[in-house]
Amino acid sequence: MLIGSPLTGVVVEVVSGEGERVAAGAAVLVLESMKMHHEVVAPAGGVVRELTVRVGDQVEAEQGLFRIEAGVDGAGATAGHDPATNGADAGARDLDAPRADLAETLERRRRAADDAARPQAVRRRHATGLRTARENVADLCDPGSFSEYGALTLAAQRARRPLDELIEKTPGDGIVTGIGTVNADAFGPEAARCAVLAYDYTVLAGTQGIRSHRKADRMLELAERQRLPVVLFAEGGGGRPGDTESSELFHLVVPTFGTFARLSGLVPRVGIVSGRCFAGNAALLGCCDVVIATPEASVGMGGPAMIEGGGLGTFAPEQVGPTDVLEPAGAIDLVVGDEAAAVGAARRFLSYFQGAMPTWECADQRLLRDVVPEDPKRVHDVRRLVGLLADEGSVLELRPRYGHAILTALVRIEGRPLGVIANDPSHLSGAIDADGAGKAARFVQLCDAFGLPVLTLLDTPGFMVGPDSEASAAVRHTARLFLAAATASTPFLCVVVRRAFGLGAQAMAGGHLHAPALTVAWPSGEFGAMGVEGAVRLAMRGELAAIEDEEERERRVRELVAAVRAQSSALNMATYFEIDDVIDPADTRARIVAALRALPPAAPLPPGGRRRTMVDAW
Repeated sequence: MLIGSPLTGVVVEVVSGEGERVAAGAAVLVLESMKMHHEVVAPAGGVVRELTVRVGDQVEAEQGLFRIEAGVDGAGATAGHDPATNGADAGARDLDAPRADLAETLERRRRAADDAARPQAVRRRHATGLRTARENVADLCDPGSFSEYGALTLAAQRARRPLDELIEKTPGDGIVTGIGTVNADAFGPEAARCAVLAYDYTVLAGTQGIRSHRKADRMLELAERQRLPVVLFAEGGGGRPGDTESSELFHLVVPTFGTFARLSGLVPRVGIVSGRCFAGNAALLGCCDVVIATPEASVGMGGPAMIEGGGLGTFAPEQVGPTDVLEPAGAIDLVVGDEAAAVGAARRFLSYFQGAMPTWECADQRLLRDVVPEDPKRVHDVRRLVGLLADEGSVLELRPRYGHAILTALVRIEGRPLGVIANDPSHLSGAIDADGAGKAARFVQLCDAFGLPVLTLLDTPGFMVGPDSEASAAVRHTARLFLAAATASTPFLCVVVRRAFGLGAQAMAGGHLHAPALTVAWPSGEFGAMGVEGAVRLAMRGELAAIEDEEERERRVRELVAAVRAQSSALNMATYFEIDDVIDPADTRARIVAALRALPPAAPLPPGGRRRTMVDAW
């Protein structure tokens, strides 16, 4: 049997010479072609005959090289080469024993991607009461779903440190990045895919280096391309001055911040912060759609060193942007007890943008009949109202300690996610101030960007007025609510639970009472250009001033208020068809669900995949 050359090349090794016995699959010659070595093997066991070439000979494709004299047993034949490389029976070797290059790779990966390889750093981290970046990522992603990118990356400091030190102290260049799934059991693997960026405070204080920026950019570009939500663990000290491997002077040509900002309105972005988060890390956090913080977090656009360097004083890190200052200021959407709770809140936030839940439970809806007191001057508990109306356990309130006049929350009704904006009569009697209007406007943008319907629960005397209110630039801040609602493509549903007065009521409804897909009122509903008693006292000022007896004057006020209130009642408004219906509060869920089912299918996303250009950071 004549064996020809499989290609053009040069003989670089004769493995089995003339007259030697070989086994089937054993190499006889090795040829080099295009700098690669190719073995020429015996197709069957036998003896090598008529070997016509030597080391250094040039051979052409199909040129005869040797014959195999078949029929000779394989006793003493040359064994085939390493079965791990030629596909022969691998039973002769230990499959668990890696060869040298694989062993080196596995060891490097262990040192890079296993917290156990850095016990001292982990102990220091745990001593602060906080978890490692990898512990947080493992808690966030469904088991076994996280695929890491860039685990072997090292800090760009080879001019300052030996390689082994970089391997030991700068794994991942201070950031863990990858793609996993979140809530796949509930929504399926496709809807659950998520990009994760977790700055690692155990590595150079979570600072942003040349390669960590590159890793972040890679992940953010994949998120943009594949429409993946992003979860950012933002703790870290900002830009790192100590990297050496760069052609840039001050690293101002870094696309990370623009890349992350460009995702606004395209995919949901969750920022989680514990510990210290300054400068560049804080800039990314501030771009997120929702910021979840733990009590010990400190967030600032500059850390203590930068503050002191600017001549602005000396401060401890805990004095710069602590949670108890930032939450009431509106910079933090949700404060939770610890990192485990923060991860749980992030999983929950993402769930509202992943689809409907197949199962749900709700409270006895008859309880809604008594949420609003019969006395029109008595406040009601808006959080109790929302909790009764929504599916049990589905309410996630955002920014509860800011913009108190309006509650904003993600909820589910019969499993379907939607956003709720509700006036809170316990603050300013429900009047919409600058903070409340801005908070609601941004929430509308968030819902609109990702296709969540908006339910408004209306009980307001209108926009807040007076010199103090105007000093807060209310005329511009309150306009944001009109602007956000009027430009939204997501459907609005409006339930008037009590007062719907003036411009504030129109803004809450999305522009006017017929702007929503459904506008209904409870029997307690009242309507007007302003509060009934205030309107009476203003309109009848002359008549009332002419009544000298104070008791008689107040009796007349009560008469006029009763008359106007009869005209402004929900039932009377319905007779003019300024609202769609007056309903039993117990039927509210059913009417909302019916209205949602009657909506046409969502319009296709415009080119670029965005419903809104962006979701405002504020």
